[in-house]
Amino acid sequence: MSEIRTETVPLVDGSALRLTVAEPDASVRGGIVVLHDARGITDAMRGLVEGFAGDGWLAVAPHLYHREAADEVDEEHAQEQAGRLDQDQVVADTDTAFGWLADRDVKADRMGVVGFDFGGSVALYVAATRTLGAAVTVGNEVPSAGLITLVSDAQGLTCPWLGIYGTDDPQVDRLRTAASVSEVATDVVVYPSDGSHRFDDDPENAAEAWQRTLNWFDSHLR
Repeated sequence: MSEIRTETVPLVDGSALRLTVAEPDASVRGGIVVLHDARGITDAMRGLVEGFAGDGWLAVAPHLYHREAADEVDEEHAQEQAGRLDQDQVVADTDTAFGWLADRDVKADRMGVVGFDFGGSVALYVAATRTLGAAVTVGNEVPSAGLITLVSDAQGLTCPWLGIYGTDDPQVDRLRTAASVSEVATDVVVYPSDGSHRFDDDPENAAEAWQRTLNWFDSHLR
């Protein structure tokens, strides 16, 4: 695998989107857009980008805090920082990352997106509004009623979607029901916790969720 690096893409609003990128050593199977959680581009997120590249994917993670000249924020201020993001700008940044993959000859049906917590909500939005190969949401957060309504109003999702949640809140069941009418493959997996920690703090859960994610892309990005 090539060394992880950061590239910069100019945007029409005059800002510049930073992208953390990793390429596989062998032939490229397809591309994965990785959407970070509220903490930004952390070492853990860079490790995930490298992990996807190690599995043969061209992986790219947009720095969604770039308009505030931030890459990573501390845990104490993470949710506040995420709350200031504009949804349309975040989706536009995600589309720019897909465009970056397209410029490298990755076709739409070989593109996937995976997001974590608030990034997972963006991945679900993309799965309901864009045409691509597959999407995965990994979230300790409860899915919003707005997203569930979007999935329901769209009569399902436009690409195969896997949801991995760390809560058994009834909202997750509502989302499962809304997604089930899709004409594409969907699955929702729950790792309930007692609320005192993240489900992926458990190494066994984290390893299983990672393997489920890889398997989902293996199955649908063909």
